[in-house]
Amino acid sequence: MFARVLAPLAVASSFFTCVVPTVSATPTSPFDLFSRTPAAGIDVKSLAPYLSATAKIYLPDTKEFATYTTRWSNLQAPTPSIVIAPGTEKDVQKIVKFANDRNIPFLTYNGHHGTLTTLGKMDYGIEIYLPQLNSISIAKDGKSATIGGGANVKNLTDTPWDAGKQTVTGCCECVSYLGPALGGGHGWFQGHYGLITDQFLSMNIVLANGDFRTIDSKSDLWWGMQGAGHNFGVVTSVTTKVYDIEHYDWAIETIVFSGDKIEQVYEAANKYILQGGKQSADIHDWTYWQNDARYDTEGPVIIIYIVQEGVTTVDAKYTAPFHDIGPLAATPQSGTYKDLAKWTGIALESPPCQDFGFNNPRFPIYIKSYNVTAQRKAWDLYSSAVAEADNPYYNSIFMFEDYASGAVRDRSSDASAFGFRDAHTLAAPLIIYNSTGQAQDEAVKELGTQLREIIREGTGSSELHTYVNYAYGDEGPGAWYGHEDWRQKKLKALKRKYDPKGKFSFYAPIA
Repeated sequence: MFARVLAPLAVASSFFTCVVPTVSATPTSPFDLFSRTPAAGIDVKSLAPYLSATAKIYLPDTKEFATYTTRWSNLQAPTPSIVIAPGTEKDVQKIVKFANDRNIPFLTYNGHHGTLTTLGKMDYGIEIYLPQLNSISIAKDGKSATIGGGANVKNLTDTPWDAGKQTVTGCCECVSYLGPALGGGHGWFQGHYGLITDQFLSMNIVLANGDFRTIDSKSDLWWGMQGAGHNFGVVTSVTTKVYDIEHYDWAIETIVFSGDKIEQVYEAANKYILQGGKQSADIHDWTYWQNDARYDTEGPVIIIYIVQEGVTTVDAKYTAPFHDIGPLAATPQSGTYKDLAKWTGIALESPPCQDFGFNNPRFPIYIKSYNVTAQRKAWDLYSSAVAEADNPYYNSIFMFEDYASGAVRDRSSDASAFGFRDAHTLAAPLIIYNSTGQAQDEAVKELGTQLREIIREGTGSSELHTYVNYAYGDEGPGAWYGHEDWRQKKLKALKRKYDPKGKFSFYAPIA
């Protein structure tokens, strides 16, 4: 038992007990759902004997606790009191039951890139840290794989690929596999197969009451788990479809423009990439607006990545229209699927996978095509807000992620809780800054919201459609999951049935 609890010998007198600060016994907001006992304690000693030999418990003031509670974004981050790393799936069930018996909040971590401000409502409790559950087992028939709840994108990129298989995953290597999937989940293969969640065949899940279940499409909960899954349980493993590799060759061309080319770049993207929704399943483009000292320009530059599967050079029918605009630079590269994260700056060693202690809120919006007038208006505001090396927002990025999406739309819009299958592009300003306090946080919120509103106005829709995994936190359930009355009623009914006490209400809560 002692071997699985990591804490300095100096705290031996309180080896199994972590006492949290005195807190109010009354909920203080709609998300503050747990009544509190003043000076409540988390008595780890009573839990430890029931966990597996590989489970680990980390107390405050240890290096491991500090490492495993660190967030990628510090804006309204959760503040757990203790970290428990389950060694088996059943450990998760025991932790949840332990927490429920003592009315202690809990929150599951795997990776740390969720930035919703609703997470900050967790101001004490148990962090369930999943990365030990990172197994990947490909079935003998080669058509499915069982993935542990602690696997990350790098795991799911390399292991199946090395076995001649591929499946839909997120793109950033350090992000968890299941976190994005429970909110739908975008990836390079979605044009062929659909969203990450569309691949799922079954899952093991610990429900709010501590029950451990295996569910599939026969369960009424299955619909809700595919798009709003953070609200219903801890997924400890999932069985998902995998596919034979079709093409080993991949290519990218990185093209850089000055800001005066905004209209021409996005007119070309609409015409030659998006093609009115007829985009080929093998072609993708991302654009980033960001400062880059390598280029002698006033303010940020536009960087477009054009990615193609099954070739060693991106087809000129996609790149030539952008060359004709007059870029500052154009750089072709070739390799395999495993090179994509490095090429696009989201590999394990890339800056987005490092913890610099910044606040990193995003303000996502789905769009069907680029309104070039709105793009110009947003560019003018964004570039004026982030330009100059001494600007506190200098390292910010405005992202436009356009994946092939035909197979996403092939599935009916009512087939899952993911509500935005008709979208083609995911846009999001990401404001990166070292916060000086609440006043600056509010100013950033105003800037990000204003940028997003410009893009929304350009869509002609009064509704805001967001990607829940990028969300700021104040958009609300309609924007996160879809505005239809029937959809919201169905989600709320599932919430009442499976989580009536709101145990899973720190991440984009349904109600």
